[in-house]
Formats: sequence, C-alpha cells, structure tokens
Amino acid sequence: MPLESVTTSKAPDAIGPYSQAIVANGFVFCSGQVALEPGKGGALVGADVAAQTKRVLQNLSAILEAAGSGLGKVVKTTVFLTDLAHFAAMNEVYAGFFGAHRPARATVAVVALPKGALVEIDAIAVR
Repeated sequence: MPLESVTTSKAPDAIGPYSQAIVANGFVFCSGQVALEPGKGGALVGADVAAQTKRVLQNLSAILEAAGSGLGKVVKTTVFLTDLAHFAAMNEVYAGFFGAHRPARATVAVVALPKGALVEIDAIAVR
C-alpha cells in the first residue's frame, strides 16, 4: 500500500518531522493542527479558544481539500484542550464547521500544547 504525503501552502508548515497529512488505503490522516496562520512564520493567532478553534478547523479543511477530501468526509477527530472549561466555546465553533455532519470525536484535557495553543485538533477522513 503506497503512502502519499499531503502538503499545502493553505495550511501552516509542519513544525516538526511530520507531514500535514498522509493518505493511505483511501483514508486521510491529518496531523494535529494548532492555530497557526499559513505564511505568518509560525505565529499563533487568536486570543481565545473560539478564535483558535476557527483557525485550526480552517487549517484542517485546507489540508483535507489538498488531499481530495473535506470536512464532510471526516470520520474521527481528536480535540486536545488545555482547559476543559473551554469545551463549550470550542464546541460551538466546531459545530459551525461540521453542520449536520457528526464525526466520531474524543476530547482530551492536556497540560500544554505547542506554541502555547489552547486547542489542537487532528482528523481522519475518507478520500
């Protein structure tokens, strides 16, 4: 089974030794995204979890589109929050991006995220 690395300039460059996404066997495995704006030198954007969640989902959407998929084809996400008190604000933005589509999801509280982010989300989608 060949693996295809996905790269798009419409999402931030990977900040480590990994791909934005890998396509394998008809699935797209997106690396976790934090609220980095593409082309802004790795600067974190958004002062609150709602603004950061919006940027994160815009990044994931761009990566999925570059892989020949989209948010409507996501089967599973994992949300990492530095504070579960941010759950409602994150969830409101998340629901706006997915509409009636309801992928499986896990939400996990973590001590810290890269670049001091408040939220990180990864995704698995069909192509």
